[in-house]
Amino acid sequence: MLLFFAPDILTVPTLPESESLHCVRVLRKQAGDLLTVTDGRGNFFQTRIEDANPKACRVGIVAQTAVDPLPYRVEMAIAPTKNAERMDWLVEKATEIGVERITFLRTRFSERKDLKTDRLRKIVIAAMKQSEKAFLPEVSAMTDFLTFIRQPFDGQKFIAHCYEGDKPLLSHICRPQTDTLLLIGPEGDFSKEEVTAAHACGFQAVSLGTMRLRTETAALNVCQTIHIINQLHYDAAH
Repeated sequence: MLLFFAPDILTVPTLPESESLHCVRVLRKQAGDLLTVTDGRGNFFQTRIEDANPKACRVGIVAQTAVDPLPYRVEMAIAPTKNAERMDWLVEKATEIGVERITFLRTRFSERKDLKTDRLRKIVIAAMKQSEKAFLPEVSAMTDFLTFIRQPFDGQKFIAHCYEGDKPLLSHICRPQTDTLLLIGPEGDFSKEEVTAAHACGFQAVSLGTMRLRTETAALNVCQTIHIINQLHYDAAH
C-alpha cells in the first residue's frame, strides 16, 4: 500500500508540500487518482485527487477507517550516540516495530549533549508510511536526565544499566497489557548517581541478557521484547 501523510487532512484536505511533490512530480499522480492517507493519529483515509498541485495537492475524502491503538504503550528514553547515523537507524526500526515515544536524554556520560530532532522526525514519518502504520511516534527533544525521570508516568518503569546488583531479566518481569517506559544509557552507561535517582523515582533495574549490547541495539531489543511478551499474552488468551 502506497501511503501518504497529512496530519491535518480533516481540516485542511491538502497534502503537505513534500508529500504533494512526491505524489505529483515523482509518482505522476493526476486528478481523479485514488490515494491512501494517514493523519498519524490512528486514521486511514481513502481520498481522490481534486487538484494535482505539486506544492499543495488537494484531495477529497472518500472513506475513513479508524485503527484501534494497542492496549499498551511502549516508550523509551535513550542517551544518543556520538554517531548520528546509529540514532537514525534506531528511530526507523523502532517505528517499524512499534513505539509511541522516543525521548533523548542528556546524561552525565552522554557523548552528545545536544541533538536536532527535525531529521529524526522525517525518518519516523518515512518509516511509519513504509510499515503502513496509522500512528506516528513522538520524537521528543533532548531532555535532562533528572528532569525526565521526575515526570509522571502511569505504568511500569525500568532502567537498564551494567552495574552489579539485583537485575531480573526484562522478559521475566515485564507485565503485558501495561504501559511501559524504559531508560537506556549512553555507551559509558548511566552514572551510579543517576541509577540511584532513577530507583528513587520508581524505576526498576533490569537485565537485557548476558551479552553486552550497543546503545541502539539495547533500545531495539527492549522494543522487541515488550511486543513479544504482549503477543504471547494475546495468543494465550485467544
